Amino acid sequence: MYHTLRTLLMILFGLAFTQLCAQIETDFGQLSIPERYFQHFESDTAAAAVYLYEKGDHYFEIDSDRIYLFKKYRAKIKILKESALHFATVEVPYYKGEKSSEKVIEIRAITHNDTQKTGLKQEDIYNKDLTPRWSVKTFTFPNAKVGSILEYAYTVRSPFFYNFQGWEFQAEIPKVYTEFNARIPGNYRYNRAMMGYLQLDVNDARIEKACLRHPALREPADCEVLKYIMKNVPAFKEEPYMLAASNYKSRIEFEMSEHQSFNGEIHRYTKSWRDVDTEFRKDSDIGRQLTKKNFFERNVPESLLVEGSPIERAQNIHKFVKDHFVWNGEYGIYQNSRVKEAFEKGSGNVGEINMSLINLLNAADIPAQLVLCATRSKGLPKKTHPVLADFNYVLARIELNGKRYYLDATDKFIPFGMLPEHCLNYYGRVMSLKEASYWEDFESETNNLISIRSQMQLDGESGQTKGTFYTVSSGYPGVDKHKEINSMGKEAYLEELSNRSGGALTIASHNLDLEKSNESRVFERFECKTNVSKTGNLIYLNPFFIAFFKTNPFTSESRSFPVDFAYARRYSFSMKLDIPEGYEVESIPKPVAIGLPENAASLRFNATQTPSSITVTFTLNLAESYYAAPYYEGLKKIFQKAAEVQKNTLLVLKKT
Repeated sequence: MYHTLRTLLMILFGLAFTQLCAQIETDFGQLSIPERYFQHFESDTAAAAVYLYEKGDHYFEIDSDRIYLFKKYRAKIKILKESALHFATVEVPYYKGEKSSEKVIEIRAITHNDTQKTGLKQEDIYNKDLTPRWSVKTFTFPNAKVGSILEYAYTVRSPFFYNFQGWEFQAEIPKVYTEFNARIPGNYRYNRAMMGYLQLDVNDARIEKACLRHPALREPADCEVLKYIMKNVPAFKEEPYMLAASNYKSRIEFEMSEHQSFNGEIHRYTKSWRDVDTEFRKDSDIGRQLTKKNFFERNVPESLLVEGSPIERAQNIHKFVKDHFVWNGEYGIYQNSRVKEAFEKGSGNVGEINMSLINLLNAADIPAQLVLCATRSKGLPKKTHPVLADFNYVLARIELNGKRYYLDATDKFIPFGMLPEHCLNYYGRVMSLKEASYWEDFESETNNLISIRSQMQLDGESGQTKGTFYTVSSGYPGVDKHKEINSMGKEAYLEELSNRSGGALTIASHNLDLEKSNESRVFERFECKTNVSKTGNLIYLNPFFIAFFKTNPFTSESRSFPVDFAYARRYSFSMKLDIPEGYEVESIPKPVAIGLPENAASLRFNATQTPSSITVTFTLNLAESYYAAPYYEGLKKIFQKAAEVQKNTLLVLKKT
């Protein structure tokens, strides 16, 4: 009877939990009845763990006659699968300045296993330094296992009011309930931005009178009181073909804009682009590094700067810088960049290499500007106001004969005028030593193609096909192909191609056609053999001996943010198979035609026959690099059909 009642309660509370828990706030160490009997998150039954409850309170308070920012946090996490046990280890970061430091206080943690509670001992809390400025308090929940509810709370006391940074409503696991509260005195002003695609369930703001008293204040300060709540928040899952998760994860950001001190002095932290432009020209790491053309004139061959037309000089300089430097892999723009020292040792960060390029272009009387941008993994820079932390990359920009070129010299395989794929992040800020800066949109290479074309002959006796196939990789696929061949070496490269065919392909010879190839185009010719299947008097042949992709990359049921391929692309395949004497076509597959409106994306497949041959054609065309979320279902169907066609297509021939 007890077990039946318990099971019934678990079912009832599991179903009603998302409605009830948001209205119940228990004392620390106590679980509500719905929390105790929680079994799974209804809209994501595969979740390995779930935040049952999460709350943050950020407020300013007087401590020893000094104003501190207090950041309180409390959470309850239900462990549903063994793969989520890493949540049992918690790290609480805190910042250390030169004269003062944040302090983590009041760490408490309890592991709930049904009615049994196991508390964290204070001696099991450890301190770990990450960098000279950042450290963490770390602890592991005792007796944590599948089914445990992990409850913990802590407070960070901070003297740094600019560390009022915001709240993440969305995480890698779902959240049943997440709440963020803030109480901000009127003399502290913050820019705020809501990110992501989810809507707040509660969005309240009010004024609380006389919320902060300080001896230096003649009148108590009023406060803005904020409350933001989200319920039943889905997990944020990384998806194929997307920009940085920071562009889409639901969160609210705060950034210090202005502070009025007790003596009435106003400190402004959010600058205008006019302010940034002025500082840029004076900055020793950026602006001043663009005035070193005399150094470069003395340290490069004179012919590099004077011979040829402007476009030829620009191309030669770009190649020279690529050859001279080895990129050390470091991004960032304010990293003690020193172009002279970097040039002398032949290596440097992104800023040093591309600012050297700008100096050389200017020395060759080719006006070049610096472009601040962010890589695709960094996130899109905000356009509302300058946030220099949003940028981590530097490019060179020139205009010749009415055409705009963006140049990067860190990647030895990137051709002149072509952005590295990791920089295809829509726009950048063009900086100048004389004029006002401005935003400018990037345009990516449009002729991106992977093509396979083959002429094959079937030998009915041996059960093999043999013949020639040609591949063309152009645009970004061409650059990637150059890198692949260069890094692997020819033997390993051919072995990899054979492995991709499942061992069905044997390559007898390979030739890279240098006359038809260039920096962004690779033209290859292969002599090969492929195996076929024979059953009785029937031969079965899948013409896709090398598939563009074997599975559908889009597996999620839905998607709330865009699909971003970085660049438009086209996949093309054709095969002409000669039918041997004594055989005839038993069956060929039916044609396939599917696409998005206005030919934004399309798949075309067809197989035709004559008495002596079969011709198979396949084209997957992605005419855009960016597809809004409503197009996801259509794209998913196209890729699913494309994967099925490549995997399941069979040409069947019969011996007569």
